[in-house]
Amino acid sequence: MAPTTEILTAERILEATEEVLRRHGPAKATVVDVARALGVSHGSVYRHFRTKAALREAVTMRWLDRTTQTLAGIVADEGHAPEARLHEWLAALFEAKRRKAGDDPELFATYTVLAGENGDAVRRHLADLTGQLTEILRAGAASGAFAVADPATAARAVFQATACFHDPQYYREWEQPGVEERFDAVVDLVVRGLRAP
Repeated sequence: MAPTTEILTAERILEATEEVLRRHGPAKATVVDVARALGVSHGSVYRHFRTKAALREAVTMRWLDRTTQTLAGIVADEGHAPEARLHEWLAALFEAKRRKAGDDPELFATYTVLAGENGDAVRRHLADLTGQLTEILRAGAASGAFAVADPATAARAVFQATACFHDPQYYREWEQPGVEERFDAVVDLVVRGLRAP
């Protein structure tokens, strides 16, 4: 193990863990592998993450949070009308999920396993996403663009109605011909359903 001069941070550990998972897969990756990649003892890793399960949950949450952070700017952009923000947010979510599945299939398969192990992390991620969607619908209701009495309930309905464009279980369909047209048709239907009369 080579000595390291960099301060060991949780972020460095998570970066190394992601690389170890990419190389070894979730079944074979160990905390010792992560420590070795960082040039530290496994005890140093455990000072930041008390268990292997905690480390795996943190790296899963980090992966999921990348999508949430990408979408946060759309939610905050009050310069666009709520309808445009809703379409842009759903399109960005779809594209982010497609990229994760298509750009690095091995890592996507690894994170699918980790997501299955870390239901709490996935539930937090889904709550974050529906919370963002709620904010867009709340803005639409406040401006009179959307006829929505309960933005949180409507957000959950929109999220479920568009699931085939962001739920990882549908990833094989995301590269099928015509998927963009199907996406646009569904989003158009959803937006028309939300519009104030």
